[in-house]
Formats: sequence, structure tokens, C-alpha cells
Amino acid sequence: MSDMQINAVLGQIRALREQIDHAAVKAPTPSDGAKESFGAVLGQFVSQVNEAQAASTDLAARFEQGDEKVSLAQVMVASQKSSVSLQAVVQVRNKLLSAYQDVMNMQI
Repeated sequence: MSDMQINAVLGQIRALREQIDHAAVKAPTPSDGAKESFGAVLGQFVSQVNEAQAASTDLAARFEQGDEKVSLAQVMVASQKSSVSLQAVVQVRNKLLSAYQDVMNMQI
């Protein structure tokens, strides 16, 4: 892989990182003004993570089978996207469990 291709892949990864950072700063707001439940938002988030992992697996399989339309860079970026999103879900789960334990340990 040439230096130019490596720099292009690094640029894509940095751009994705910035998008993730900006998305983390913004709070999700419903577009129609109705309030969504926490469970619904969490379910959508898990669904998006599942879709990212499925897309990553599909791209990797196509690359392994020799599909000329799929580059190694695309496979690596999709893999990193799914990895970052899975790590985010794990962190949310950890925070929820910690909050639940704090509530359960409160004296009444």
C-alpha cells in the first residue's frame, strides 16, 4: 500500500472520529416534537450497531471472495466503525449497571 493510500485511509478514519465526537456532543432530539422513551432510543442504538456489524462482516466476506468493487480500506473503515459502535454500547451498558447498583444500594 503506498503512502498516498495510507494517508487517504488515515484521513477517512480522522473524519469518522470527528463525526463520532460531534455526535456524542449532540443530544438526540425527536424530529416531530414527541418524546421518545429511553428504551426506544436504546433499542434504535443497538439496532444501528447490529447493522454496522452486519455491513462490516458483509464487506469483509466480499473482499475475501475477491470482489473487485470492495477495497481493503473500505473493509478496515467498516470494521473500525462497528468496533467503535460496539464499544459505545458496552460503555452505555456499564453506566446503566453502575446507576442501577447505586439506586439499589440506597438506604430508604
